[in-house]
Amino acid sequence: MDNLIGVEDSPVDLLHEIGGRLATAGEFHEVLDRVVEFASALVKCDSCLIYVLEGEHMVLRASRNAHPEIVGRLKLRVGQGITGWVAEHHEPVAITDKAAQDPRFQFFHELPEDSYEAFLSVPLMCRGRVVGAINLQHRLPHIYKRKEIRLISAIGFLVGAEIELARMEEVNSNLTDQLLTRKLVERAKGILQRELGLSEEQAYLALQKQSRQKRKAMKEIAEAIILSEEVRENTRQPSVS
Repeated sequence: MDNLIGVEDSPVDLLHEIGGRLATAGEFHEVLDRVVEFASALVKCDSCLIYVLEGEHMVLRASRNAHPEIVGRLKLRVGQGITGWVAEHHEPVAITDKAAQDPRFQFFHELPEDSYEAFLSVPLMCRGRVVGAINLQHRLPHIYKRKEIRLISAIGFLVGAEIELARMEEVNSNLTDQLLTRKLVERAKGILQRELGLSEEQAYLALQKQSRQKRKAMKEIAEAIILSEEVRENTRQPSVS
């Protein structure tokens, strides 16, 4: 981060830096972390938050300051708070001081940053629609220069598509994992029905009970049952000399 370029550098250098950093990011959270790192260094600030539009809500997905208890959980509706206003109107909002006194401000007790003075929020865009927002905050009053606002807005346009792509890849990955889990559970249920003479419902309840007692995911319990059956099958097969 020490070598990160700043506001004074040329647009070409900025574009090259953004592209290079995003190109090395992999998963969704890594892309967001890179954007947080870049934006908070470009405009020296005390806080940088990224909200991602999921359905009708803006969900906090990344933060410069550690908030593990609320990242992924804190959300607000489109139109709610300054962030929601930015998402609804597709326009940045820059407040020099007393941000909490703005009539659009939505206070969250879990966020210490809500007591900060200055607030800048810009939309993340992808093909003309909002996919999220970047919020920068300063503890003390801060005048956001026109160049700073334009640069962060440019980042919003540039990384919006990348963030949306990473989010969709995560969604698809989760769906694939859910499908795999379902297949494993169905196979494990079949084994329990055959080996123990259980009904389909009884087999599922047995899996569920083991999952709770062992404090392991249903997928892990199903995999263990399937592995056990495979071991028994291999043991039963006569060896070929």
